[in-house]
Amino acid sequence: MPLPLILGIGAAVAGVAGVGTGIHGAVKMKEANDTMTEAKTRHERNIKKFEKQNKSTTASMDSLGKLELDILHTFGEFSDVFEKIQNRPVFAEYHKDGVKLPTYDGEKIKEVSVGAEVLLGGLGGAGVGAAGGFAAAGATTAAVMALGTASTGTAIASLSGVAATNATLAALGGGAIAAGGGGMALGTTILGATTLGVGLLVGGIIFNFAGGKLSDKADEAMAQAMKAQKQINKICSYLKDLRALSDNYQKSLQSVNELYTMHLTELKRVVNVWGHTDWNDFTDEEKRITENTVLLVGLLYNMCKVELVKKSTEKNGINIINQVDAQKAMEDATRVTNNITNKNIA
Repeated sequence: MPLPLILGIGAAVAGVAGVGTGIHGAVKMKEANDTMTEAKTRHERNIKKFEKQNKSTTASMDSLGKLELDILHTFGEFSDVFEKIQNRPVFAEYHKDGVKLPTYDGEKIKEVSVGAEVLLGGLGGAGVGAAGGFAAAGATTAAVMALGTASTGTAIASLSGVAATNATLAALGGGAIAAGGGGMALGTTILGATTLGVGLLVGGIIFNFAGGKLSDKADEAMAQAMKAQKQINKICSYLKDLRALSDNYQKSLQSVNELYTMHLTELKRVVNVWGHTDWNDFTDEEKRITENTVLLVGLLYNMCKVELVKKSTEKNGINIINQVDAQKAMEDATRVTNNITNKNIA
């Protein structure tokens, strides 16, 4: 066979092989692009799922935290009226039907009221999740800490606005989260101003379920998206449970607060309007109103003290929802308010 013909056949064969290789390469490129597109779509869908659940839960916890601080702040109003009553007895520890409330302590009540006022003053500029952080850690504890000392040595009570709020959050354990949370992201920046609040509610896992943008390699990107999906599902389940507890706890707290507000209004009428300031001159009904109000203050103080979220012992673990203590507090609230409503206070 002439050499030119052989070369021609060889070239043709090589050309066919080249076309085949090209087609195969094109198929692989398409598959890679499809995988990358699917990974990106899955990732974005997961982000939206997290954002939606996080927004819902954070709003619920913020509402609860704000309610707790508002209630604690009113204790100052109660204290002002109560301290006008002369010759009043010592209101001892309440222990009935499995409910235990401490002896009335006027100094603690006044202290927590002032602390709550400091925190309320800073909530406006503190960002989403701050009030929820107080509810998670127990607003009573947060209010007391607001009169304590920040890690810098500055008295929190001497600070104002957002500085006081941030100092208290740091004292409650949010400092480390705030320091490490600023640069974290899920694909794109999705936590924004809620970073600190979410960290306080959920724990270190919130900063660990994604390390940034997806890889530019298709297989790695899909693996990252799948890993993040598992963690996001876990976090969303946690947030859903926390939202349910927060809603139920707020209903219970609001019910007690309504009864407390009614009694406080009556007590103010007795002392400020009618001018009755000597316990010995109080009627049985006026004494009952006073005793019930003191009891409700103690109950609310304890309810606002409950930590709805306990910090994980693991560095990047998810926090623990404190179902046990929260449920006990709600059951106590039902028992006490039923006793008051039925006029069965011992």
